[in-house]
Amino acid sequence: MNITKRLALYCMGLFFLSLGVSISIQAGLGVSPVSSLPVAGSLTTGISVGATTVLANVLFIIVQVILNKRIEIREFAVQLMVAFLFGFFMDVTLFIVQLLPTPETIVVRVLYLIVSLFILPAGLCGYFKAKLPLMPYDALTYVISERFRLKFSRAKITSDLINVVVAGLVCLIFIQSLGSIGIGTLIAAYFNGKILGWMLANYERIFGQWVFKSDSQVEA
Repeated sequence: MNITKRLALYCMGLFFLSLGVSISIQAGLGVSPVSSLPVAGSLTTGISVGATTVLANVLFIIVQVILNKRIEIREFAVQLMVAFLFGFFMDVTLFIVQLLPTPETIVVRVLYLIVSLFILPAGLCGYFKAKLPLMPYDALTYVISERFRLKFSRAKITSDLINVVVAGLVCLIFIQSLGSIGIGTLIAAYFNGKILGWMLANYERIFGQWVFKSDSQVEA
C-alpha cells in the first residue's frame, strides 16, 4: 500500500469536501447536514466557519466519549488533528469561493447548489477510499450505530437529523431565522448519498488500483 498516495487522496478528498460545502454556503439555499452546525455557529458568533468546524468536531468527540463511556486519547487526538485540517480547508475554500461572482438570482444560486452536490460527494469518495482516520462526525456515526445497534444507514440519518435540528434551534434562538438550514439542506441530504453511491460504483476500482497497487505491480 502506497501511504503517500493514500495521504494525497485523503487530503484531496478533504479539500474537495470543504470546497463543496463552501459552494453550498455561497449558494445561500441551505448547507448539507454535516456542515449545518458549524455554519450555524459561524452565523451566530461571527467567527470563521473553519473555527466553528473545529469546535463542532470537539463536541462530536465529547459525545463519542459519553456514548462509549471511555476515553481513547490517541484516537481522539488523531480525529482532532483531522478536524483542524478540515477547518483550515474550510476557511481556504470559502476565501476562494468568495472570489467568484456572488449568486444574485435564483437560477445562479441553484447552479451553485448543483455544482456543490457533485463536488462534495467527490471529496467524500476520496476521503473514504484512502482508508485513513475518520473525522469526528463520521466516527460518531459509527459509534451511534454500534451503541444503539442500528444499521449504519439508519445511524447516518439519525446523526444528520440531530445535527440539522440542533443547528436550526441555534439559529432560531440567536438570529431568529433558520440560518444554515434551507431547501438546499434537504436536497443535499437526499442527493449526496445517491451521488456518492454512483461515484463509488463507477470509480472505486480506479481509485483502488491507483492507491493500493503494490510497487511490484506498478513496475510490471
